[in-house]
Amino acid sequence: MDYLNYLYIALGGALGATSRYIVSTWIYNKSEYLFPLGTFIVNIIGCFLLGVFSNLTLEKSVSPQIRMMISVGFLGAFTTFSTFSLETLNIIKENNIGIAFLNITLSIIIGLLAVWVGVAFTNFFNREKGKGVKNEVKEGLITIKNVTLKLHNK
Repeated sequence: MDYLNYLYIALGGALGATSRYIVSTWIYNKSEYLFPLGTFIVNIIGCFLLGVFSNLTLEKSVSPQIRMMISVGFLGAFTTFSTFSLETLNIIKENNIGIAFLNITLSIIIGLLAVWVGVAFTNFFNREKGKGVKNEVKEGLITIKNVTLKLHNK
C-alpha cells in the first residue's frame, strides 16, 4: 500500500473543499434565490473540469498520484452530492416541490452536459493540433470516444 497516494488525495481534497467553500459562499452572498445556486454552480463547474481533466489525461502519461490528487481529491471535494441532496431535502421540507424538482433535473442534465462539453472542449483543441479523437453527430446520436448519447427516438 502506497501511503503517499493518501497524501496526494488529502492535499487535493483540502484544496477542493476550500475552493468549493469560497466559490459557493461567494455565489450565495450574491444571490437571493430559493434555488441552491452555489452548490449547483460548483457541481457544474466540477463536472466540466472532470470532463476536461479525464479527457486530457486519457492518452497522456500523467502519474497516478497526480490523477488521484485532481480527480479523487480536488474534484471529489470540490463537488458534492451530499450537499446537493441535503439542500434538495430542505427545499422539499419547505414545500417548494417545484424548486426541488428543478434542482434535481437541472443538476443531473446540466451536470452530464458539462462533462460532455469538457470532453468535447479538449477534443476540439486536440483536433486543432492534429491529436483529436473523432467525435460525430448524426441521426440523433452524439458519439464521443466510443460513448454514444441518443438524443431522441425515431
